[in-house]
Amino acid sequence: MGVTGERLRKALLTAVILLAVFLAVQVLSTLEGLKYIGTGVAATNTISVSGHGEMLAVPDIATFTFSVVSDKATVADAQADATAKANAITAYLAGAGVSKNDVQTSDYSIQPQYDYINQVCTNGYCPGGKQVLKGYEVRQSTTVKVRDTAKAGDLLAGVGTKGATELSGLTFTFDDPNAVQSQARDKAIADAKAKAENLATQLGVSLVRVTSFTENAGGQPRPMVYSMAAGSAAKDAAVAPEISVGQNNVTDDVNITYEIR
Repeated sequence: MGVTGERLRKALLTAVILLAVFLAVQVLSTLEGLKYIGTGVAATNTISVSGHGEMLAVPDIATFTFSVVSDKATVADAQADATAKANAITAYLAGAGVSKNDVQTSDYSIQPQYDYINQVCTNGYCPGGKQVLKGYEVRQSTTVKVRDTAKAGDLLAGVGTKGATELSGLTFTFDDPNAVQSQARDKAIADAKAKAENLATQLGVSLVRVTSFTENAGGQPRPMVYSMAAGSAAKDAAVAPEISVGQNNVTDDVNITYEIR
């Protein structure tokens, strides 16, 4: 009996210890959870400020679009002529150091061309005119990215001598636009934060945390207009235009709301 009683006493003691440990864990878990009660509640005391940032930077990429146009009696002849012109320009660009990855066809179209012929009036009656098919126009447009902006003027002149009949959309931008935009954003946030700290001082309150943030990026480059007439004038245009790269003004505007106390 003595041995049995001792075993029973040890079993009860072990059960009590396990129960105590379990209760302790439950209490600690409850206390830990109390720290998060109410943290999801929206702040009621806030101030909102805006910030503006600008970055002036020299673009490192130039892009432009050229088109070749061919008018022939048949689709096949027009396509063959347009393809020959486009291939000649592509070969010229490759020889000038432009990577084939930076040359992309952006549009290709085939359109029938008509002559409008007036009918002869007889006995005071003039029948309506009619359209007569005269051929087809094939137009192929290609967008070129120039990584050496100093070559932009020479390339514009060069593609004209190789058969391009239209040039447009000259734009200077950045190979990594996010890098410049990020700098403008940093300035905008710093501007907003300075305003918030100054306002908090004037109101006699403290900034606690950011409760909302919105951003409006801007300052995209505008294309420069550069056109070239079709015909012999385009072929004779060998003088490179003077192209000014200048600087792009990249802007960023933010709105930040702070909780205060």
